[in-house]
Amino acid sequence: MRYNTPSYNVPWAGMNLAGDDADIGVLGVPWDNATSNRRGAAEAPANIRRCIACADPFTEDGDVIALSLKDYGDVPRDLDWARYFEHVAERARHALHHRFALFLGGDHSVGIPIIRAMSAAVSEPFGILHIDAHADLEDEFEGSRWSHACTARRALENANVHSDGYVYVGLRAPIDDDIRFLAEHPEIQVHSMRAIIDRGIPAVATDVIARLSAFKQVYITLDVDALDPAYAPGTGTPNAGGMTTRELLSLLRRVVPALNIRAMDIVEVAPPLDHADITSWLAVKVIFEMFGMLQTKWKKTDHDDNQIQ
Repeated sequence: MRYNTPSYNVPWAGMNLAGDDADIGVLGVPWDNATSNRRGAAEAPANIRRCIACADPFTEDGDVIALSLKDYGDVPRDLDWARYFEHVAERARHALHHRFALFLGGDHSVGIPIIRAMSAAVSEPFGILHIDAHADLEDEFEGSRWSHACTARRALENANVHSDGYVYVGLRAPIDDDIRFLAEHPEIQVHSMRAIIDRGIPAVATDVIARLSAFKQVYITLDVDALDPAYAPGTGTPNAGGMTTRELLSLLRRVVPALNIRAMDIVEVAPPLDHADITSWLAVKVIFEMFGMLQTKWKKTDHDDNQIQ
């Protein structure tokens, strides 16, 4: 059967939009009140969707993305920070009912209520793969415990998030509490950017898989400043010397098939700081390739399960 490419400006590139039984649940969190540098990430969910509407639902290998999707829209912004995070956690629980949940930030602080919702939704500890230039382990930053510099610290306070299930990839800008906390918790697996360059993505991915395969479910949090600003210029706190887009995709291509990825967020895309939507299109690329990887894996898993039955 020949697939007819949809016209441009079609929501989610013409993917099958479904209801509560959809394969994928998507939630936007347009929030950037916790940034410590340049704002603009609140505009990312709308801009990423706009770019997706001008894309085609294919992976780079030519596979049609046939998964169904339910878009829960955005969590309306609220000037009351605590109330807003409660609303985010509540809305995130709905997206987490699906086989895979995708969250579009927003600055990285949105991970605080989302990971809290994930912890409440599962019955046992889950692993976290944190791809970022920064460790986000500050207990408090600029007077706030909910800063985007505190996301990992708050995540580790959840009952179902343990430090031996926390893995970093891409670190190259540790500060203050980050350095102290990592020294006190050597069980946290850290792959700095220098280690990635020295060892290569395949070796790093092997270690990530070995650690996180002990967990039945894994959450990926992707801060786009993990990439070099040449590949992701539209972000509030860029840091030179990061991954290329191809290195990130190579990491995901190894990790996703090997682990049960339950949810993922993409954060810190800031369209007002971008040029030609480079960073938004990076997010689109990651999203479609993730969907393709999950689709391939689920087909095989479902087939194997049917064979056993």
